[in-house]
Amino acid sequence: MPKIQPFEKYSDKYDKWFENNEDAYDFELEAIRQLIPHPPAKSLEVGVGSGKFAVPFGIKTGVEPSEKMAIKAEKQGIRVFRNVAEDLPFADSEFDFVLMVTTICFVDDILKSFMEAFRVLKPHGFIIVGFVDKESELGKKYEKKRNKSVFYKEATFFSSEQVAKYLTDAGFGDLTFKQTLIPGETQNIVQNGFGKGAFVAIKAVKKG
Repeated sequence: MPKIQPFEKYSDKYDKWFENNEDAYDFELEAIRQLIPHPPAKSLEVGVGSGKFAVPFGIKTGVEPSEKMAIKAEKQGIRVFRNVAEDLPFADSEFDFVLMVTTICFVDDILKSFMEAFRVLKPHGFIIVGFVDKESELGKKYEKKRNKSVFYKEATFFSSEQVAKYLTDAGFGDLTFKQTLIPGETQNIVQNGFGKGAFVAIKAVKKG
């Protein structure tokens, strides 16, 4: 079962985080933006939530199992399907780009989620996965205090290496990494690679 209860109960609190942490939100957006070379013709966000990432990138189609979050996204002009990441209601090779941000820690089967994204992408299309790296300082803090968080109590955190392995197992290649929310860093807000930043975005391409 998808872990949607916190988002059904605390949807306003979720949105409030972005208002209270505007700088962090901007850095996450920039990390993703650097992985998108051109606006894709047809794009999808899996786990679209209330549209906090879909809207800035012009994504008009989303998948979201939480009814309350889906309604918020629809008010932003997004067409939302009430499905889970492991069962996308789309034809094969339909999209140029799939986005998943802070979604993988709430899915039941991360590999199946990536395989579904692979299926609905066109050849040479790409996925971008944004997440909190469990090996980062912030990731370890979330893991340690997860029982006190209404959102992360039931979440499963992953390292960058684990996410990369799942992506390659699903058939993706040409992985590119961006990291941000780096402790003590005030100038190079977004950097290549992983290992220092709390938030990591990985771009992976569907070959063939």
